[in-house]
Amino acid sequence: MLQSMTGFGDAQKEESGYGFLLEIKSLNNRFLKTSVRLPDVLATLEPEVDKIIRNKLSRGSVTYTLHMRNVESSAPYEINQPSVAQYLESIKSLTKENKEVIDAKVSIGDLLQLPGVLQQKEFSEAEQASFSEIITSLTNEALTKLQTMRSEEGAILVQDLQNNCNAISEHLKALSKLTDQTVEHYRNRLMTRADAMLSDANITIDQDQLLREVTLFAERSDINEEITRLAAHLTQFDNFCKSKAQVGRKLDFLTQEMLREANTIASKCNQATISHHVVEIKVAIDRLKEQIQNIE
Repeated sequence: MLQSMTGFGDAQKEESGYGFLLEIKSLNNRFLKTSVRLPDVLATLEPEVDKIIRNKLSRGSVTYTLHMRNVESSAPYEINQPSVAQYLESIKSLTKENKEVIDAKVSIGDLLQLPGVLQQKEFSEAEQASFSEIITSLTNEALTKLQTMRSEEGAILVQDLQNNCNAISEHLKALSKLTDQTVEHYRNRLMTRADAMLSDANITIDQDQLLREVTLFAERSDINEEITRLAAHLTQFDNFCKSKAQVGRKLDFLTQEMLREANTIASKCNQATISHHVVEIKVAIDRLKEQIQNIE
């Protein structure tokens, strides 16, 4: 069954004194584009996360955001003591060498804002391994939810696609019935015009020449081949919609071919009734093309 490229999935968990909240969003994209946002302490897991996403999805613009917070009383940051000592030594040296600096006072708050004073708590290899397992589990859980949403929306898209294909099919049936009528209509119109022009001169029409003219018109305006190809495209389109594979690009190409056949029909026939059906077919094809942009 077809899947939409639009979806959302989330997962959360508290373990080892930390809370994790993961959100994955996906939107339309011609290819698979991932944007993975992890806390700095988990940045090394980005390739692993990206690999999991690419194993599950084939198209779409995917935004992956993981939030991590400390749920225990221990501080998530540590003070870099050597860095603080170095800053204080520099300040002390500055006040000695510059007489203009009088009673320089530095608060704890000022020190904490200096670069390198506060640093993220470092985790052991065991903690990193535990975090990796947690993130992998959360990623799979969120992706499952995202895929479920994409499948549900995909089912809605398939119904809309089928409705438009049915509309095209009905117009093709109408065109098939009009094909022979078009040639007969041209013959009658040609006869009427010729009779009106030659009646006063009492001249008869050369039936062989008339037949050649009508035959030539029939060949130029024959749209049966285009109707057959367009009907075949509809059958193939329906088969793709029932496929379990990712067929978004194939459907996009197929609608381009369908539009080409419709344009050929329009160029061959200028009868008002046929033109009406062709316009409706092209409108339905445009709707197909629009919806297909959201199919994986």
